[in-house]
Amino acid sequence: MNRMGVEWNPARSALVIVDVQNDYCHKDGSIAKQGLDVSMAEQMLPNLKQMIRTCKENNVPVIYIQTIHEDSTDSKTWVKRLKNKSQKDLCRKNTWGSEFFHLAPEDEDVIVIKHRYSAFINTRFDSVLRAMEIDTLLMAGVSTNICVESTARDGFMLDYDILLLSDCTGAFTREEYDMSLKTIDKFFGSVTSSAEIMESLKREVQV
Repeated sequence: MNRMGVEWNPARSALVIVDVQNDYCHKDGSIAKQGLDVSMAEQMLPNLKQMIRTCKENNVPVIYIQTIHEDSTDSKTWVKRLKNKSQKDLCRKNTWGSEFFHLAPEDEDVIVIKHRYSAFINTRFDSVLRAMEIDTLLMAGVSTNICVESTARDGFMLDYDILLLSDCTGAFTREEYDMSLKTIDKFFGSVTSSAEIMESLKREVQV
């Protein structure tokens, strides 16, 4: 893994940042309060911020995916996923926990609100990508094995090319992270790194 063995066109690509929000990433957020390890989210942040800067410098759109939960979207089936009742406060509408974690979308960035694991389920995400003529998704964010992978899988099924940035994503255990990268790289896209993407952009500029 971690190789650029696929062709990609920056003019038809977007950086997709999934769920980098306080409840998922902050030491005082809902996930950390459940006893889960959020350190990978903190560790990936410098790489992600550099990737955001590089994308903007090269006119690659940045799309933020933000989870918002509220009573109107909490179906009985969806709520059944909550084995731990403390999760009921996760990313609730208009709370600190739902706000972005050390990231600040700019006016030209796109924010897509989702209510399920995948950013494609009952959202405007696919319409936004089609309107922007995007066919390649540079995937970043958390959690690698849940919302990032769910979005990557659905994107692949809708004929988007998936490039998962291994150093710009994180899970709550190393085992879950590693398993997800293997699954995506084998079946749903390619795993690379922000460094390799940035290097390929430099080469394109020099040509």
